[in-house]
Amino acid sequence: MQISEKLYLPCGAIIKNRFLKSAMTEGLASSNAAANERHANLYEAWAKGGSGISVTGNVQVDHRYIERAGNVVIEGDQSNEQLAGLANWSAKGTQNDTHLWMQISHAGRQTPFTINKSSVAPSAKQLEKLLGVLKFGKPKELTHTEILDIIERFIHAAEIAKQTGFTGVQLHSAHGYLLSEFLSPDINQRTDEWGGSIQNRSRLLITIIEGIRAKVGSDFPISIKLNSSDFQKGGFTHEESIEVSKLLNETSLDLLEISGGTYEQFAALDLQSLSPDKSRTITPSRSTVAREAYFLKYADEIKKNINMPLAVTGGFRTTQGMNEALNSKACDVIGLGRPLCTEPNIVNELLTESKSSATLYENMLQFGPGVFGLNSPINFIKANNKASYVYWCYRQILRLADKKEVKPNMNLLGAAMSHMMGDAKASKIYRNYWKDLD
Repeated sequence: MQISEKLYLPCGAIIKNRFLKSAMTEGLASSNAAANERHANLYEAWAKGGSGISVTGNVQVDHRYIERAGNVVIEGDQSNEQLAGLANWSAKGTQNDTHLWMQISHAGRQTPFTINKSSVAPSAKQLEKLLGVLKFGKPKELTHTEILDIIERFIHAAEIAKQTGFTGVQLHSAHGYLLSEFLSPDINQRTDEWGGSIQNRSRLLITIIEGIRAKVGSDFPISIKLNSSDFQKGGFTHEESIEVSKLLNETSLDLLEISGGTYEQFAALDLQSLSPDKSRTITPSRSTVAREAYFLKYADEIKKNINMPLAVTGGFRTTQGMNEALNSKACDVIGLGRPLCTEPNIVNELLTESKSSATLYENMLQFGPGVFGLNSPINFIKANNKASYVYWCYRQILRLADKKEVKPNMNLLGAAMSHMMGDAKASKIYRNYWKDLD
């Protein structure tokens, strides 16, 4: 199996190669949370870049509970302007025979305090402040009626996605957002049909899948992003991830994407992750160059228990590593995220063998006084300062959305500061806009 091979999904859809542009938050919507020309510009660049599937950043189903200001929100009746924005986005993003899948999400208790001082979750368990800076709304436990409403919101968003030209959807059930919160025994402490056993904790996710399938038909791809583990003491374990995968295998799901971690444990941003009890670091065991994939060992164990195609995202950089991962049968699809922020054409270059690896900017950037840029001589804090590198990628996304060239020598600290200031300003504008409407 090679990265250039076509992929045939259970629903009948054909994917031109084995690359999936994994979801990354864009922060491009204005205060009305509608898609706009910048979304179209960004996804046109990625469509031309060669990936078989491009998954959007999380589109929210409730404007009260979003991941950050700049998220697109789909709820209720959509105006002609909103529908036109989504249709333009899908038209540009499906060029070059690219599948464009809308990732649908609900932030749950990871709603920033700057957006809403309160949030909702399976149980009223607070997410602690992170890095001394990031603060989140205080959650209240969802009622049964509210859970049913959330199910309908996800189904409605999927219907709108298909109506406006998106070729599939992905449910975000990873990284500590609402759907993954229901899977976690640490966060979900309910005693009703939505909590307790792994079957009950999976009920919300499976009910949403069934509801979407009933509305969109049998030939429309449905995917899920699932944690291989929360890497969090008392949280969603790898063994439970395998059990959920078995349950999902009995549904009409077309693709399972494996990632890992939550806001409390940023496993997806590092080559090494804490063991579930936080007592030691673990590096997934692998014997080939495919070790560059963070979650491949976990994916391999899940793959043995499912029939549907499996994507792995996190760490892939080299053609050799990607092909070896595919040939090992541990996965069927290679997920790429951050490399596409600075090299939007990298998939084409890997497929044509004009390059054998994405550029490891995360290893080249320095975080310190002076230039703070590419290959800076200052080396006392490296840019595996994970949060700063992610913010640096966010700023590159904005440049692509504005049809500007990426800026590899961008000041790392400056990028982080610009992101935080811009996010604070956008949050205030968003909050005031919706306060007047609610």
